[in-house]
Amino acid sequence: MSRTEAAKRIDQLTKELSEHNYKYYVLAQPSISDFDFDQKLAELAELEHQYPDLLDPDSPTQKVGGDITKQFKTVRHRWPMLSLSNTYSAEELKDFDERVRKAIGDHFEYVCELKFDGLSMSLTYENGLLVQAVTRGDGTQGDEVTTNVRTIKSIPNKLRKDGYPPSFDIRGEVFMHKAAFERLNNERIENDEIPYANPRNFAAGTIKLQDSKEVAKRPLDCFLYFLYCDGRDKLFKTHWESLEAVKSWGFPVCEHTKLCQNLDEVYDFIDYWENERHHLSYEIDGIVLKVNSYAQQDELGFTAKSPRWAIAYKYKAQEVETILQSVSYQIGRTGAITPVANLMPVQLSGTTVKRATLHNANEMKRLDLHEMDTVVVEKGGEIIPKITAVNLDKRINDTKPFVYPTHCPACGTALIRRDGEAVHYCPNEEGCEPQIIGRIQHFASRKALDIEGIGDETIVLLFKNQLLHNVVDLYTLHEYRNKLLTLERFGEKSVQNMLEGIENSKQKPFEKVLFGLGIRYVGETVAKRLCQHFKNIDKLSQATAEEMALVDEIGERIAQSVYEYFTNPIHIHYIEQLKQYGLQFEIKEIEAKLISSKLEGQTFVISGVFADMSREELTQLIVSNGGKMLSGISGKLNYLLAGDNMGPSKLAKAQKLGIPIISEKDLLQMIG
Repeated sequence: MSRTEAAKRIDQLTKELSEHNYKYYVLAQPSISDFDFDQKLAELAELEHQYPDLLDPDSPTQKVGGDITKQFKTVRHRWPMLSLSNTYSAEELKDFDERVRKAIGDHFEYVCELKFDGLSMSLTYENGLLVQAVTRGDGTQGDEVTTNVRTIKSIPNKLRKDGYPPSFDIRGEVFMHKAAFERLNNERIENDEIPYANPRNFAAGTIKLQDSKEVAKRPLDCFLYFLYCDGRDKLFKTHWESLEAVKSWGFPVCEHTKLCQNLDEVYDFIDYWENERHHLSYEIDGIVLKVNSYAQQDELGFTAKSPRWAIAYKYKAQEVETILQSVSYQIGRTGAITPVANLMPVQLSGTTVKRATLHNANEMKRLDLHEMDTVVVEKGGEIIPKITAVNLDKRINDTKPFVYPTHCPACGTALIRRDGEAVHYCPNEEGCEPQIIGRIQHFASRKALDIEGIGDETIVLLFKNQLLHNVVDLYTLHEYRNKLLTLERFGEKSVQNMLEGIENSKQKPFEKVLFGLGIRYVGETVAKRLCQHFKNIDKLSQATAEEMALVDEIGERIAQSVYEYFTNPIHIHYIEQLKQYGLQFEIKEIEAKLISSKLEGQTFVISGVFADMSREELTQLIVSNGGKMLSGISGKLNYLLAGDNMGPSKLAKAQKLGIPIISEKDLLQMIG
């Protein structure tokens, strides 16, 4: 065969195999046997081997992997990957529906989708080519795993037809079918390898493998379910329209999706899949509801963690009975004491359960647990096992009840319990070993200072060898290099990696450092809000609880906790030491490039759909001319920029407050 003939045959086979992949993975309508498909694929591979210059990187043969990824790069999401609010009852679903109606009126639709139990993924396409795949991570940034995702046969490396935007992100879920999970897990058991607990964990572990050829050997699948792009509202009016479109572009979209006109239809969908889910080849743990209209989604907006236009209804977990063997007590980094039930191992929702949380003293008292009780265990949200009841008919006579301790099991200090709280605490912050170790582990964790080369076990080892007594001591470890080299599991390279990781952590932003301090009730979002408001640690530490409570999303309980933290001289001493070691305790302001100052001092809210510009483009236009965007309508607002399909509630509120309502044309005149 000549080179010209080979090129034609390669082009023909590539098109045929791509079309067969589309029919198999997207339409679920295979038109060729697996044997015939493999024969064509083998022929294509042989031709590409003979004529390597004709090999297309997006050829169907390239789904076998081969590249080695030594380290996954952290990539920031252009559009944050927020989590969904969860509910487990029809009543809470009705409350959600009422909140939606109150905000946008009664005329809207829901899209109901299955909630896949997999690994969330964001795919970026440029001119029809897959250029990046990123995990959810912390919602703001995740791991770039493009090489591994390219091996998943259902995900197109190249789109099959025109009609898509030049650049877009599409979100979905990577998962493993139950049959594949069982087969591969059995192979691991036969090879004396530790089996995975469930398909989701297997899928997540696979995506993080460094060798994409190994990834390709594990049959992962994917469903895509949400599109992001600039000017999306010009392409589609609804989420349902976008699903139909992305399916035609070649993306696998779950066929079990329904457009519902009211909550009754939603309930029917939920009831149907509660039983039918067991017949699916993959795991689902609930149903997702999304308001269909993009304009109405924009009207509803977001909280700090989740969209107000979507919610996940999760099915109640399975229950099993087992024997309660003992109760132990975990001491957290804040001193909170959590009782844990140690159980006779039992299978539950595909995993072996050996332990279950008992939450607090109140819960132990409610359950009235005795030694060797037969208890009912379920998985709350399919994640954390918990005891829900005791089978009193099976209780053994004369067994002793479990009694919550009055003193810390680790250091013997008398426990305290604050008014209005259910949790007991050990107040011995500086002398209780589990608290000290927990605080250092939290400080070094990925979501905080993300110190490479120092994991939880390493921190325990360093504490036991009296090299760590608090978080500040991390920055003195370079002085003990010779001693580190004498410790178990420490070699020249591992010590060097750890010390470099500690040095690099000094460049982490203020919000990461504040979160890393481990102040009670201060999570990532709260830390970010406090940093944005106070700008530096000095202003924050000198603020009153009342001043802190005025910050957006900071309530009285959080404010009081932060205020009390800064009244402790030990904490202030640690912060001063960390400052001296060069950690970041202020926000580094990046000055925006201004085109003009014509909108300086003016505030805006954008709502609706616009003919010539996207909402993102309008926002950029306002900010670059000195204006400021607000999240909602209030007396502080100067202008409401209104487009088509704007929600009635926002319009009514603006009219009531007498806020000027301007058009796209009006805005351009203001800056013209």
